[in-house]
Amino acid sequence: MAETEDPLRKLRRRHKRDLRHARAAGMLAGVASMLRPGDVAVDCGANRGDVTAVLAVSGAEVHAFEPDPYNIEKPTDRFAGVANVHLHAAAVGTEAGTLRLMRAANWEANPELASVKSTVVAGGQNIAEGQGIEVAVVDFPAFLHGLVAAHGRVAFVKMDIEGAELDLLAAMLDRRAFDDIQLTVAETHERKFKDLRPRFAALREAIAAAYPPSRVNLDWI
Repeated sequence: MAETEDPLRKLRRRHKRDLRHARAAGMLAGVASMLRPGDVAVDCGANRGDVTAVLAVSGAEVHAFEPDPYNIEKPTDRFAGVANVHLHAAAVGTEAGTLRLMRAANWEANPELASVKSTVVAGGQNIAEGQGIEVAVVDFPAFLHGLVAAHGRVAFVKMDIEGAELDLLAAMLDRRAFDDIQLTVAETHERKFKDLRPRFAALREAIAAAYPPSRVNLDWI
């Protein structure tokens, strides 16, 4: 028989989650208040476009990446005619190509809720790895390099890409890509990828040694 979870422990976990979300919302509001027309911001893992919408109101040029065809329909409609929002129906990675996007095991039962869990990284908890769809992948370091060449710098990058941030952030660190970004925030997914936790810990340590959290913050949510 499965052991019942302690209600108090569950409540504490929910409280911590709510605090993380509140901090992220506050940080996003602060970032958006400082963006100006001509600035460039990037939303990796845009999903429904909620973060993109906050950034776009500032007048900054916003590039939003979302690989799941189910999800991309929403921001496509939402930002139709919004000239400063540029949607990319693709995942971001360390090199261009295609990858298999795997969805949550409960996708068919509740695609709205499960849509935030889709990943291109194998080994995730509650992911239906036997099923998937091919999606395009953009070489993100090269994409950033192009933005910097055109605009001088990138003001803000938000990354919530369900595990793919591990390799991508490591590549950006190796290439000193963060030097050209005013602020990068990312949600890391150690809990979802148990076997990758040592690598996540090492990445956090390496980034913390190179950049303050005011430049690279891995506790987005």
